[in-house]
Amino acid sequence: MKSTFTSALGPTIANYLSLKEALGRKYSGERHVLSHLDSFLAAIGQDLDSESFGRWNETRLHLASGVRRNCMRIVRNLCLYRLRSEPASFVPDSSQFPRPHQKMRPYIFTEGDIVRLLVAAGRLRPTTLSPLRAENAYLGLVLLYTAGLRRGELLRLTVGDYEPSEATILVRESKFYKSRLLPLSADGARTIEAFLLKRRKSALPLSASSPLLCTGYRGTGAYSGGGFAYTIRSLFRATGIRSETGQNPRLHDLRHAFAIHALLRWYARGEDVQAKLPALAAYMGHVSIASTQYYLSFVAELASAATDRFERSYGRLIEDIGNDGGQP
Repeated sequence: MKSTFTSALGPTIANYLSLKEALGRKYSGERHVLSHLDSFLAAIGQDLDSESFGRWNETRLHLASGVRRNCMRIVRNLCLYRLRSEPASFVPDSSQFPRPHQKMRPYIFTEGDIVRLLVAAGRLRPTTLSPLRAENAYLGLVLLYTAGLRRGELLRLTVGDYEPSEATILVRESKFYKSRLLPLSADGARTIEAFLLKRRKSALPLSASSPLLCTGYRGTGAYSGGGFAYTIRSLFRATGIRSETGQNPRLHDLRHAFAIHALLRWYARGEDVQAKLPALAAYMGHVSIASTQYYLSFVAELASAATDRFERSYGRLIEDIGNDGGQP
């Protein structure tokens, strides 16, 4: 349901959101922030200016600095839109926003880590609310690691999204509102087949619209994002997998590991990594290679693989130059 905006800024907010939504953007987060701003301005009876913007920000001090910065950025983009038709209107100074969070370094799981996690997942005990708790966790880990799925993409998969004859899964309208058909690894397809067989034996729903990861709660209960993350984080703790700072990895780090390991396999096979990057971007559901590069941290394994390739290709040339004393 769309909000009704009642402040002096309300018509501008409504037009701005309508424009963005007409361009195919959901803008649900932006709508929530701007609705809060509109309610605040309506309550104090003011338009948006430096003073009212500062007072509104004071109502958000309970939020993390990164969240506040994003809220302020959303309002600034609205103000830039307003500036086109109202040249004298207020625009916040972005240099006064809270500093952005330092980028968190992802934990890159090793193949040994993944094996330990799968073993631990297989040992999970069933519960009344999740009779296939172990099987759900096992399949979730396999798909997160071998298909590089986002958590939301995984939990939105239905039984009908899996095509056994082609060994593919259909990821529907995920981030950037794109759908994509993903060929699965042999391990991924086998794990889904074994899981569906177990579900059939357990008399759990298997209709095309049923969630692929199914708790069994109230018939066709899908996992919530928080509930699934809690289960996987318990496996991180059980296996003692920790980052350099001593913290448990994030669930999203499995997606980073997928991307890094794809590059390592290409380096090992001597393939043209740069030519492969567009395929990796498409598989991960990115709109461009630039988004994929975010996942390609220059970790030690990649540095070693790149160095080895450089030495194989150009090492002899460097030796020859050295032997000639550097003379042409």
